[in-house]
Amino acid sequence: MLQVVPLRYGVAFKKAFRDVEVFRAFVADVLGIEIEISEVREEFTYPEPVGKAKAEYDLFAEDEKNRIIVELQHVKEADFYDRFLYYHLVSLVEQVSGYREYRLARTVYTVVVLTSVPRDRSADFAVAVSDMDVTDQHGKRLGVYRHRLVFLNARRASEQMPAGVHKWLELIEDTLDGAVEEERYEDEVRRRVIGAIRTERITPEELARVKDEAAWEAAKQEARKEGLEEGIEKGIEKGIEKGSRRRSQEIARRMLEQGMSVEQVALLTGLPPDDVAGI
Repeated sequence: MLQVVPLRYGVAFKKAFRDVEVFRAFVADVLGIEIEISEVREEFTYPEPVGKAKAEYDLFAEDEKNRIIVELQHVKEADFYDRFLYYHLVSLVEQVSGYREYRLARTVYTVVVLTSVPRDRSADFAVAVSDMDVTDQHGKRLGVYRHRLVFLNARRASEQMPAGVHKWLELIEDTLDGAVEEERYEDEVRRRVIGAIRTERITPEELARVKDEAAWEAAKQEARKEGLEEGIEKGIEKGIEKGSRRRSQEIARRMLEQGMSVEQVALLTGLPPDDVAGI
């Protein structure tokens, strides 16, 4: 068994899928299209703001020859449906540079990969697609738009889904316990993913970011155990409303024990940084 950093952590996910060959193979299997790209940009944002909320794409690639944009997102947030519809639309709206023409020259594909099942079971599927195409009164698709927003849930992978999708979700799900049997994966491209996230190949800087993510996840889990089911952000707000300063300090203490910084704890709890530092 090889020890790996689970692909539920954004650091590992981005490191594995920013590899051009991995990204191209994933797109071919999941979307059924071949793209010609020379780089995959990480944490990409458009130079000029679009809309009032900033859209930052985990992994972004543009095939200029075939006029295709592919965005690959790793997500755990509860608002992922609205968040990534917004991201998807931003990449469409960004193409309209003037008032004379509304033509969208590039087709946009946004793929969202989930590594957990939301508590409200709103993502109890393996694959879900919004394709935005136009259908006439007879139910005939007109092929006006090729843009697609695709959701994949690694926790619901099964052999009943398309083989190309299954092989990727199978790999992602297999990493979630921190160990994989490399012998299961004979193809070179998935072995590249495994190689990128092997524990001994993670740099100290990457490890620090993984620990930050792990601490955040642990803090949210602890918050849920305390009865703050709506997540740590809303949970802390409820705790502060219901409880006293002492309650906020107890939450802050637990966050610090999980490795979060004074600044992060102060921001999330609303306590002054000096108070957090003295806990």
